[in-house]
Amino acid sequence: MPSIYGVKNVSFSPSSSIATEAGGYRGTTMSFSDGGFMSWYVGTSTYEIIQVTNNLLKVRVEEDGTYAWYHTFTSVKPGSGEELDVEYNNLVWADEFDVSGSPSVTNWAYDLGTGNNGWGNGEVQYYTDRTDNVTVADGVLKITAKKEDYQGSNYTSARVKTQGLYDFKYGRVDVKAKLPTGGGTWPAIWMLGSNITTVGWPACGEIDIMESAGNNPGVVSGAIHTPSSYGATVNIKNKPLGDASSEFHVYSVNWSAKQVTFLVDDEIFYTYNPEVKDGNTWPFDASMFLIFNVAMGGTFGGNIDSNFTQSSMEIDWVRVYQ
Repeated sequence: MPSIYGVKNVSFSPSSSIATEAGGYRGTTMSFSDGGFMSWYVGTSTYEIIQVTNNLLKVRVEEDGTYAWYHTFTSVKPGSGEELDVEYNNLVWADEFDVSGSPSVTNWAYDLGTGNNGWGNGEVQYYTDRTDNVTVADGVLKITAKKEDYQGSNYTSARVKTQGLYDFKYGRVDVKAKLPTGGGTWPAIWMLGSNITTVGWPACGEIDIMESAGNNPGVVSGAIHTPSSYGATVNIKNKPLGDASSEFHVYSVNWSAKQVTFLVDDEIFYTYNPEVKDGNTWPFDASMFLIFNVAMGGTFGGNIDSNFTQSSMEIDWVRVYQ
């Protein structure tokens, strides 16, 4: 008989279910002692873990080997504005960076040179498409900023983008990345509206999935730029992340017709959902493309450490779901 009273012990063991093998779940089950269970009782005290984060637990439980129930537990109160309004699960585009050499020409194009006024931000690097600055090796995309004299600039780096190759409207982007180090570095994972060539910036809209400044280590941010607030935008939130440059983390944005939600390792830390959605506050009903880059200096990167020589942002993979 199931029991809802008393102390229950929880044990963990490898999962060998068909769902784990086919669905790519975590491969772990948890079992409650003495007939313990979560939610309603379905004839077993063993649950297969699908996903676990700081505020979310998804599990699967089989009933008599015939039916399966899926449960979601969260510490986020529904309607609080801290939950995803739409969950996208259909993988529609990805780059796993599993072929060494230059990034795939079917997925990635480049911005080259110094741009206008340092790409509009007073940045000092010269963007190239050289393997010195951008390459795929050991299963990761490496964008390397270097101190060197090149084409009249004192620093080089790279900026890759899917513009003209891939864009999308609404969905979720997950990027597993490790950030560079050094004062003056400015790594970014972001999106621009594909209509930038016709309406310009900021009318096209910009979603900064992740930005970080080497002069402020251990902190990442997510931000929104629109005609109502851009440049030093008020639509920004920081998240402490002390090991961002030593460990890989998954930086995500969940973009729907109603809101843009920012996550790190599947934990929500900022949601943009203006009450009034018009061309000034919400230019996000059109397709956008992806950009990865490491800038040097500029309005966000700040002063460059005189001892800086080079550092890389490493991206393990990028995936888009709709």
